[in-house]
Amino acid sequence: MNLFSNSKILGIIGGGQLGKMLLNDTFKWNIKTYVLDPDKDATAKQFCNKFFCGDLNDFDTIYQFGKKVDVITFEIEHINTEALIKLEEEGVIIYPKPNTLNIIQDKFKQKKFYLDNNIPTSDFIFFNRKKDIYHALETKKIKLPFVWKSTKFGYDGFGVKIINSKADIELIENKPCIIEELIDYKKELSLIICRNLDGDYKLFPTVEMEFNKISNQLETVIFPAEINDKINSEVREVALKIADSFKNVGLLAIEMFLTIDNQILVNEVAPRPHNSGHFTIEGTMTSQFEQHIRAILNLPLGSTKLICAGLMMNLSGSENFSGNVHYENLDKIFKLEGVNLHVYGKKKIRPNRKMGHITILNKNKSKAEEIKNKIKKTIKIISK
Repeated sequence: MNLFSNSKILGIIGGGQLGKMLLNDTFKWNIKTYVLDPDKDATAKQFCNKFFCGDLNDFDTIYQFGKKVDVITFEIEHINTEALIKLEEEGVIIYPKPNTLNIIQDKFKQKKFYLDNNIPTSDFIFFNRKKDIYHALETKKIKLPFVWKSTKFGYDGFGVKIINSKADIELIENKPCIIEELIDYKKELSLIICRNLDGDYKLFPTVEMEFNKISNQLETVIFPAEINDKINSEVREVALKIADSFKNVGLLAIEMFLTIDNQILVNEVAPRPHNSGHFTIEGTMTSQFEQHIRAILNLPLGSTKLICAGLMMNLSGSENFSGNVHYENLDKIFKLEGVNLHVYGKKKIRPNRKMGHITILNKNKSKAEEIKNKIKKTIKIISK
């Protein structure tokens, strides 16, 4: 692909904040882009050359969009893979590969993939319906507490619940799921690896993730993670093994548990830009978004050297607010040193919806935490 030729078109499936941030780099390099998203007001709409609105799970919508472009990538997993496979058979270049996406879309297939490739992960059992979970409890096949995960259509904490009692089972949906043992862990870690078509790869710094205990959504990323060199080396080895097993092209974000006894267990992976990698925009020599574009166009990969340590915090919709978004006191944070604001441009707010993020560059973790807490008390994201 001639990078600077407008005769070639890059198609991006998904037009949310990840698509918007990918487009920052395609715009920089004058790459012609088409975007498909179900939301007519998608945040990426104003940044692409042409926007299409349609259902991402509809075969014809995906297929017809794919026939208009030369290369396809995506910022979301919930896509009709049958259409992607047909497009690939007809010569459309798609990265990451549809087969990779097909495995990752289904948490049961994903967990089986780990087992088949000797990748460390927590124990799990597949259930087709809720009543089978009750039976498994009675027969001691599983025990409380455990983690329930819907096999499909989970994201940002949705489709995942910690089940502490039989009463909690009533709250889950009656659909195919996996039950995982509840891991006793010290830290939740993430590492993003990027691999191009030639098999060259770059690993971003390992980071530590902190989640909201109620919504299960990522709240804070600490970069780099506070782990020793031995553990960091093990994390990187696992990431390389996963990327090679998938023969992945593009980004692969890998979420892991560091257990109490210092074992690394893979939780989930995502073949796209990831919330845990937003810090790379200001924090590393090459951002995850630029790296992904480099990889899928088979360009040399950029340096992932850390520029400065710090924290990344998500800006999410406040509880009990829905409707047209209203930001309060955003202007007040511009006086804070090392603070980088990103507003995604979503028009509507709902509780816990990601509306933006802030990267705080400060090698002193205590100072970075102090700034984060000040920001949390200052900014309010509510509805009018």
